[in-house]
Amino acid sequence: MTHLICFDMDRVLVDHLSTWQYVYDQMGINNDEAFELYNQGKLDEWDWLKLDLALIKKADPSLDDASLRKHTIGTPLMKGMRECISTLIENGCQVAIISGGMQETARQIAAMFPAESPWRRRWGGIDRHRSSDSKLHVFTNGWLSEDGKVGDYGRYQVQMNGKGSLVRILQRRLGIPLTKTASIGDSAGDIGMFEQSDLSICFNPWDERPVAIADVTIREKDLSLVLQRLLDWIKE
Repeated sequence: MTHLICFDMDRVLVDHLSTWQYVYDQMGINNDEAFELYNQGKLDEWDWLKLDLALIKKADPSLDDASLRKHTIGTPLMKGMRECISTLIENGCQVAIISGGMQETARQIAAMFPAESPWRRRWGGIDRHRSSDSKLHVFTNGWLSEDGKVGDYGRYQVQMNGKGSLVRILQRRLGIPLTKTASIGDSAGDIGMFEQSDLSICFNPWDERPVAIADVTIREKDLSLVLQRLLDWIKE
């Protein structure tokens, strides 16, 4: 039976505070106000996403979908990322990205691992900016395009504390049990994935909350270390 490996993206597959923050850095803006409101419990995630998109559009009223995608280019990837995912795929694993990060950055990562089949609309698929599909399953947040423009309402697939539900759905759809599932994350938002996995790896931890839950903690920013632990687990 194959295995399911679920990755968070920000600070895990991407070597940056967040993929959203990378875009803010490129545009010279920050979302500190909305972030603080969210932390105070005065803003839910859906409204936070809308405020972030409004902030981006206000900073550059002429910004269109293609231009915003360009702001994601160059997002630094974590050391060993490509080798880690490609080796897991070669070993017959199903690999998923489950993250509140930018869908365009996740698409760029997923496009590094093209499927032999042509692009098709599917649950967990990438949006149509490639001729071929990806071997990865992708669940992220971001923006929606309306006739080439950046819409006011975002793409909201992943709740901060709802990742475990997505893992369960993937397990059911792929026919892979919890005993054959592993997850890799860095923050408390990944605990739901950890609880739905036989092996949980806290990688490059943001704080100590997920460390207390995870089976393994890897503090060195090198995904080859994660790969080795996963391969050992797969062989068990």
